[in-house]
Amino acid sequence: MKIYWEFFTIFFKIGMFTIGGGYAMIPLIENEIVNKRQWISKEDFIDLLAISQSAPGVLAVNISIFIGFKLKKLPGAIVTTLGSVLPSFLIILAIAIFFQNFKEYTIVEKAFKGIRPGVVALIAAPTFNMTKSANINRYNCWIPIVSALLIWLLGFSPVWVILIAAFGGFIWGKYKNSKSKNDSNNNSQTQE
Repeated sequence: MKIYWEFFTIFFKIGMFTIGGGYAMIPLIENEIVNKRQWISKEDFIDLLAISQSAPGVLAVNISIFIGFKLKKLPGAIVTTLGSVLPSFLIILAIAIFFQNFKEYTIVEKAFKGIRPGVVALIAAPTFNMTKSANINRYNCWIPIVSALLIWLLGFSPVWVILIAAFGGFIWGKYKNSKSKNDSNNNSQTQE
């Protein structure tokens, strides 16, 4: 029971103090789950993040579900999800109730404008961390660049980009596998 309370408090704390949504939560979740507590490996975290981004729904909820499920199956998924969603729900509820009274104040407007650059930084930080973990290098860096440009400039649906990347990865894996088999066959024939 203690572990579930720990799950809830970790995800509640992350959900409470994260402005900017799911992408801003990623470095905090990674720090708590992977670095501090070492409940899952860095590779598993990257895999869960990729699945979370590919699944329909909100990234923050998806990553909470998948991490909770990996750690403690369905009960873990429920607890981590409640922990990450409840703060946002309470904050939005409070804003809906009280914002009408404060929206006319210029200080509130300026505060929201001041938060924007911080949100951009919170979203950029995990992107750079993911490039290191995903083994992005000078030979394959064109893939995320082209994907981002297709989505941003040409309005491509991210779903199509994911499907094309998955198909391309499948074909590349088949090619590399057949090439390594041919190389091993050639090496064994030359040794005979």
